[in-house]
Amino acid sequence: ASVVGARKFLVAYNINLASPRLDVAKAIARKIRASSGGLPNVKAMGMMLHSRRQAQVSMNLTDFEVTPPHVVYAAVEAEARADGIEIASSELIGFVPRRAVEMAFAELLRFENFRSLS
Repeated sequence: ASVVGARKFLVAYNINLASPRLDVAKAIARKIRASSGGLPNVKAMGMMLHSRRQAQVSMNLTDFEVTPPHVVYAAVEAEARADGIEIASSELIGFVPRRAVEMAFAELLRFENFRSLS
C-alpha cells in the first residue's frame, strides 16, 4: 500500500527584533498565529538568538497566497513598534515560491495592473 499526500508550499520565515526581549517575541507570535485567532495560515513562536542577543519571531506560512510574507512582516512590525522595538532583519529559510516574492514586490511599489510574465 502507498500513501501520497500533498500540501501547499510552506514558507519558513523569521523576523529578528532589534531587542533581546523574548517576552515581546512570544507575545507577537501568540497574537499573529492562526491558532490564537491571528493571521490565517500562520504558525509562529518566539525564540531567542543567543549569539546575536536578539529575539526572533519564527514562522511557518502554510498558505502564502492567503497570508503572504509582506503581510506578516507588517503585522509583526506594528506589534513590535507598539512595544518600542524595531525590526532588525528578516530571513527566508529554504526555498520560496516566485509568486510570494512577486506579491511583495507589487505591494511594496504599488504598481497598477502588475502581473508576472511567467
